[in-house]
Amino acid sequence: MESLLSGLRLAYSTANTNQIEGMSQTQLEGYQLLIVPGGNSVTIGNSLSTSATTNIHNAVINGGLHYLGVCAGAFFGGYSKYNGLNLTSGVWFNTYANNGKGTGKTAIEISYPDGQPQLDQYWQDGPQLDSWGEIVSKYPDGNSAIVEGTSGKGWVVLSGIHAEAPASWRTGMKFTTTVAVDNTYFETMVLAALNGTVLPHY
Repeated sequence: MESLLSGLRLAYSTANTNQIEGMSQTQLEGYQLLIVPGGNSVTIGNSLSTSATTNIHNAVINGGLHYLGVCAGAFFGGYSKYNGLNLTSGVWFNTYANNGKGTGKTAIEISYPDGQPQLDQYWQDGPQLDSWGEIVSKYPDGNSAIVEGTSGKGWVVLSGIHAEAPASWRTGMKFTTTVAVDNTYFETMVLAALNGTVLPHY
């Protein structure tokens, strides 16, 4: 992600748990976009205090901070008993079942509206994002892969796939879409989330 953000010439800061814990709602509102990447959403939520997640929630809802959640970050952005942000008005998300193939990591063909080409994207136990926001893209079985919408004053984009995945993540998998094409779509999501721009949706 950092490499792609640098390629877009966007100024950014990274923050670990302690740094997030030390930030007030007002400090968070000093930024335009918060990106929460993949990992383990349970670990992310449980590693932050309720006070910290409340500050993030309020910075989005009341202060207009925009939010991009990727995979675990998308789970974390929704409602969760594991101290999630609940930017989705109580909607929680299941893990996508990979068209009946179960969890793991694989290339998944993602479809987009308005005649946009389908893209093979890297997926690793990401959510299906049904029942919230506008559907930006779909998994092969029609479940939501990327969604967008307002959350109070904030603009939120949630992605169940890793469009930012580098070539090294693709080992042992077959993709019909190049890394460059998939990464370009990640850049499109970042700019849309940053600027509050509506992506084409179903």
